[in-house]
Amino acid sequence: MTLKPTFSNSKFECGTDEAGRGCLAGPVTAAAVILPIEYTNTILNDSKQLSEKKRNTLKPLIEEQAIAYSFYHIFPDKIDSINILNASILAMHKSIAQLDTTPDFIIVDGNRFKPYNDIAYETIIKGDAKYLSIAAASVLAKTYRDDYMEQIHKEFPMYNWKQNKGYPTKEHRAAIKKYGITKYHRKSFRLLPEQLKLEL
Repeated sequence: MTLKPTFSNSKFECGTDEAGRGCLAGPVTAAAVILPIEYTNTILNDSKQLSEKKRNTLKPLIEEQAIAYSFYHIFPDKIDSINILNASILAMHKSIAQLDTTPDFIIVDGNRFKPYNDIAYETIIKGDAKYLSIAAASVLAKTYRDDYMEQIHKEFPMYNWKQNKGYPTKEHRAAIKKYGITKYHRKSFRLLPEQLKLEL
């Protein structure tokens, strides 16, 4: 399926998406991207459909070819205080706020968003597989978040965040059971199954 460049035909349409919403550790990261209206890219797709190698190849291309781009991390303390949905939307708002160019329309992956500065917007389910700017945002959010998880892996290698990126793998849960939690874990999430309660 060929992704479309824009939804609204606005000159400065911004796509936004997040990564890391379902993780037990680390930030939720959003990115916002404004692409040229005639932009084409045959490889670009939803980041989940791309290999790590392809995402890392696309990242500098997107940054070079975009009219504007940015990303923003919301960390576990904030996630725990406002919940993951609000944190995801806040990350999107913050990434849009950092763009060098003010968007005239926003397209959002998913079905939940809150108005941002009275700019018209549209939520699009599976938008990252339909529109290039959302796909580009999904790639940047994923790659910047992965970079961050690889950095904090060095501090706590026993959780293997370099590999699992904070997602609830069996290995990650086993490490939580064995070593407890870190400052990077989301305390409001169910870190272990019910039968393995953790004292927080």
